[in-house]
Amino acid sequence: MSWSDRRLFLLSGLAALAGCGFAPAYGPGGAGAALRGAVTLADPKDRDGFDFAARLEDRLGRATAPRFRLNWAVVSTPVGAGITPTGAITRYTLKGRASFALVAAETGATVTSGTVESFTSWSTSGSTVATLSAEQDARRRLMVILADQVVARLIAAAPQ
Repeated sequence: MSWSDRRLFLLSGLAALAGCGFAPAYGPGGAGAALRGAVTLADPKDRDGFDFAARLEDRLGRATAPRFRLNWAVVSTPVGAGITPTGAITRYTLKGRASFALVAAETGATVTSGTVESFTSWSTSGSTVATLSAEQDARRRLMVILADQVVARLIAAAPQ
């Protein structure tokens, strides 16, 4: 494809998006901008919750003018995935689920709610310290994945 064909293709794609009412989530007046600094988070209760809440705060900003409250709960479960012939587990999969509800501060009405799920894995084939470090890293990664999914759902359902 030549350069002029690519430019024509990109311009036609942008024109089509503009015609369908597409607006960037973080652009002026977008849903992402409407939630930035407007969501108070429920307090975390454990390390996973702290990592989850920290990522939410990174994405949504610290609440300076709270219009919403985000109630949430995270659950993670390790499952043995790689087993040797002697029965030793050499790999774990960490399954996680986050339930959330965005509540309007003034009315107490639920704006949106839902559940997201994902997983990560880690290997246990190293030393005890390496295995513990790998598990902690997998837990942090899972909380980031779940928090990013929640933010995407919030932006998709956010009031304008």
